[in-house]
Amino acid sequence: MLPVKAKIEILDKDAIDESRGLPQFIDVQFNPTEYTLNKGAQIAEIGIPGIDSPLLQFIRGQNERLTLELFFDTTAGGMGESATDVTTLTKSIYQLVKMQPKTHAPPRILFIWGKTLSFHAIVESVQQKFTLFNPLGVPLRATLSVTFREYKALEDQIAELNPQTADHSKRVMVSREKTLAQIASEEYRDPGEWRRIADANPNETANVRRLTPGTVLRIPPTTEAPGELESR
Repeated sequence: MLPVKAKIEILDKDAIDESRGLPQFIDVQFNPTEYTLNKGAQIAEIGIPGIDSPLLQFIRGQNERLTLELFFDTTAGGMGESATDVTTLTKSIYQLVKMQPKTHAPPRILFIWGKTLSFHAIVESVQQKFTLFNPLGVPLRATLSVTFREYKALEDQIAELNPQTADHSKRVMVSREKTLAQIASEEYRDPGEWRRIADANPNETANVRRLTPGTVLRIPPTTEAPGELESR
């Protein structure tokens, strides 16, 4: 069975311009020998006086990154004065990190390799390393270190997360300088719902203008009437 070649598809149709080295599909010459996926989370430390270790609170996720190296070689066509410049193969990928005239931004792309790797992204960085030259200094071999940064539309992220705030009770920890209105805006997308949270946490929100950092609040579902406390 012949190996499946990895390829890059440009998703922004307005960015496609073969005269600038940007076709709709860019085939890699050789498949990468390895790749790295990296994803992190932004975590806030909440210091509580008298406690040995700060409490940790999840703030938000970070974009996933795909990092790999792509190898290009034109020595099969000879190494003499008429040798093919390897940048004729690499320029399409190098263009992916540049602002395009019609979109005023680098294009969104899809990196595809077989059935297991499909990565929607923009290209965050490209580093070209040339390692072989003909007598005239024309580069014949290149290794590109490429970092793709995950791109997801807001509606896709919401559908993927399937947030349950509206229908299920949950708990959040108060961070420093956080107000009830801010929490209501984050949880219900409506700062005016702060009263619902206050009614569900009468002891913790006695002073609604000054919440104590580290306090854990119950966020009631929207199906629960304001003022109605669960028996737990």
